[in-house]
Amino acid sequence: MKIKIVNKKKFATSLTLLLAISILALLGITNSYSKTEIAYKEDYIVKGDTLWSIAQNEISTNEYYKKKDIRKVMYEIKQLNKIENENLEIGQKIVIPSL
Repeated sequence: MKIKIVNKKKFATSLTLLLAISILALLGITNSYSKTEIAYKEDYIVKGDTLWSIAQNEISTNEYYKKKDIRKVMYEIKQLNKIENENLEIGQKIVIPSL
């Protein structure tokens, strides 16, 4: 089977573009993703706890949340524990991801 190239200039441009994209994609794959085991710790709400204070504490002490935005940490804790609003109850058990 013989392929006839109608427009050599377009073909060369397309081939060059495809090659450039392939090289950039290969160069962009510099991160090695290893499977990290995520553990969950249990915590209980005490008087004065808020989602903000819990998230702030986790960012400073929990490697899982290092350098993450506090709003994203709060959102993740809410989703994980099925908390519908900002109100926490004293004695309520929550789980928090950790490494």
